[in-house]
Amino acid sequence: MIQFVLSRVGLTIVTFFGVTILTFALIRLAPGDPILLIMGERGMDPVRYAQVRAEMGFDKPMLQQYWIYLSDLLSGNFGRSIITRESVWVEFTHAFPATIELSLAATLLALVIGLPAGILAGTRRGTAWDYSVMVVALTGYSMPIFWWGLLLILTFSVGLGWTPVSGRIGILFYIEPVTGFLLVDTLLAGDWKAFWSALRHLILPAVALGTIPLAVIARMTRSAMLEVLSDDYIRTARAKGLSPGRVVWVHALRNALIPVITVIGLEFGHMLAGAILTETIFSWPGIGKWLIESVRRRDYPALQGGVLLAACVVIGVNLLVDLLYGLVNPRIRHAR
Repeated sequence: MIQFVLSRVGLTIVTFFGVTILTFALIRLAPGDPILLIMGERGMDPVRYAQVRAEMGFDKPMLQQYWIYLSDLLSGNFGRSIITRESVWVEFTHAFPATIELSLAATLLALVIGLPAGILAGTRRGTAWDYSVMVVALTGYSMPIFWWGLLLILTFSVGLGWTPVSGRIGILFYIEPVTGFLLVDTLLAGDWKAFWSALRHLILPAVALGTIPLAVIARMTRSAMLEVLSDDYIRTARAKGLSPGRVVWVHALRNALIPVITVIGLEFGHMLAGAILTETIFSWPGIGKWLIESVRRRDYPALQGGVLLAACVVIGVNLLVDLLYGLVNPRIRHAR
């Protein structure tokens, strides 16, 4: 098990350094001049321009610039926003809890509906249940998020008035941040009206963000169950007279979960890295919306640091998924 963990951690470290190269190149390949953006109207002063260029290190050779950039990263310095002059790490940590809360809600929705739907379709292959689940899953996977999100707003917010249009909580409420998760903070504050407001704001973004993962999980679970249910040990379990429920939930599902865990980890990592469309449509103050605003303002340091931090989140989630493989299936951690 130790060798398995060390090998996965080693691959993660290599991936991290690859991501640093990409994020370093990002600001050099992006259109525009960040120095002119910093200087504003004084950008035409060549003396001041050269001074700021030297202060930012753009006058040094490319390899030296990358070494300075990497040294800053390893020391915890992710840069400073050009617009707000705030640390990129501080801005990221302010926006990240909102994205975590939204991603967890979307993942919970996808798991609660997607897993049972996939198991139902896999155990009833060729029936009306199977076809219905697959049609709904294909429809959910095919819908563009920007269209689906707007449709949800028009139906449930504008038409029926059941949910708010945008935001994270009503403007009449102020909750002192403790954990960063509004649902938790409102409960800690004992403010049930604020909790209900935060929950109503969370429903539509979670549905919009969780629809595609739900469809993917349902389809993957169905495929995995069909493959496992045809194995010899399943036929042996049935021949021993075990109940259908025990065969499915105890013997088949454990091995079928391996590819499903892969999908869940990847989808959750993508959502954490920035559900840009969903957060933009619903004005959800997460890292996706923050990155879009950085692009609009041409805030290159914030964009560079934000992309790197989001990539690190995806890398970390993938590492956890790899380690979870070894717990679910011991054969994987002993493989050479």
